Amino acid sequence: MTQKQTYTTAITELENILKQLENTEEINMDEIASKLKRASELMEFCKKQLHLIDQDLEKMIADLEK
Repeated sequence: MTQKQTYTTAITELENILKQLENTEEINMDEIASKLKRASELMEFCKKQLHLIDQDLEKMIADLEK
């Protein structure tokens, strides 16, 4: 079963990738490249989520000011 990506799961996965990269004694360039690509995808997802939340908050504030 595929779990739906959320901001929290993306941040957790990013933290895990960072820990894995920090604790690597033997550097496997293919693995590093793969992890960096995934981290980039996760950061883009988080950026989009934050943008959507910002839009929702601005709309709620505008509605309250009416």
